[in-house]
Amino acid sequence: MKTAQEMLDFYIDAEVAVLSGQTVRLGERQLSRADLAEIRNGRKEWQALVLRGDAASARRARWANADFGGVT
Repeated sequence: MKTAQEMLDFYIDAEVAVLSGQTVRLGERQLSRADLAEIRNGRKEWQALVLRGDAASARRARWANADFGGVT
């Protein structure tokens, strides 16, 4: 299974290819310039997932305090 970042990269590549006049195969489907809106919607969905993942990981503490109960 691909990660959200890999899927986002795929959709960005597809968008660039279609904008430059090429067609892109997505599984069984072949997409062309007429499908640009569909490609952009997919990119936006994956981009939101990537951004949510980045925000969640940024909120996680990178360190923790240890309490050894007064042991010196």
